Amino acid sequence: MRCGLPRTGTIILPMSKTSLTAASISGPAEPPGPPVAAADVAAVREFNRFYTNVVGLLREGLLDTPYSLTEARIIFELARGERTEAGSLRRWLDIDAGYLSRILARFTADGLIHRSRSPQDARRQVIGLTATGRAVFAKLDALSAAQIGTLLGRLPAGDRARLTAAMAGIRQILDAPPAGPTTVVLRPPAPGDLGWVVARNAALYAAEYGWDETYEALVARIIADYAARGDRAREAAWIAELGSEPVGCVFCMRKDDRTAQLRLLLVEPSARGMGIGERLVAECVAFARRAGYRDIVLWTNDVLHAARRIYERTGFELVGSEEHHSFGHDLVGQDWRLTLA
Repeated sequence: MRCGLPRTGTIILPMSKTSLTAASISGPAEPPGPPVAAADVAAVREFNRFYTNVVGLLREGLLDTPYSLTEARIIFELARGERTEAGSLRRWLDIDAGYLSRILARFTADGLIHRSRSPQDARRQVIGLTATGRAVFAKLDALSAAQIGTLLGRLPAGDRARLTAAMAGIRQILDAPPAGPTTVVLRPPAPGDLGWVVARNAALYAAEYGWDETYEALVARIIADYAARGDRAREAAWIAELGSEPVGCVFCMRKDDRTAQLRLLLVEPSARGMGIGERLVAECVAFARRAGYRDIVLWTNDVLHAARRIYERTGFELVGSEEHHSFGHDLVGQDWRLTLA
């Protein structure tokens, strides 16, 4: 037997009980909410096919073991606790009751699980992994970790950070509750916020663009200069807060007596699309006007497309660009300017 895992019988995958050729089918139900572009649907489906192929989810034996994806998932769920009710397991996995019953019967015959009646309600069946079952889980868990470790091991550190950040973003978007905090507050930095600015700039730009530690060093110098000068009449900073958590920032700093400089605009991925970047830039520009500056300038890079669109909408004009090698990459730096007076 492969992998030394006990198993008998034939592996099967869930089968549909409904024919797609049935006369009763009248087409897919209309999804709630605004219509979704066909290109967006196709992009998600293509990604699903790609990732399924990468990790081999549809092969006959998951991770080259005798267990299908569904069977392995059941073992993983049972390993999360000592005892699990069959009804809860079926709801968590959204699996047909008859198919689950057949898998559990095979697991019982293989000595992977033990079944009993709930002491609270004899109508409910309680399932747990045996010592053999936990050994199988440990093997599956180790194989899964090794597979992903091999996949990630082929990537440079910057690409691994970008990949895991993107996955976290996907999960955050899809798991987001339908309603949540929507009021964004712009406030001055509180104790600890300046350190947050350095940390989040470093982490996000490494994850999204693969920038190295020299960018973190630059941000740290900018923050140190701002804090050391303490010129609150002509310099200011704002933290965007959503649900009592910081989700963005921007700094207005003195370049010379006539010119302000917008620096370190950042919005967390979880808060993008809410207009926070526009609000931060508008607040920075308004402060520069009140402080008596004639112009406000900024330096950015052409790869920061979302930020550049905000600057354009605010009225900034591109006045120069230059190729450079910074933060571990060949980039095109851009100078933008907005006349205030």
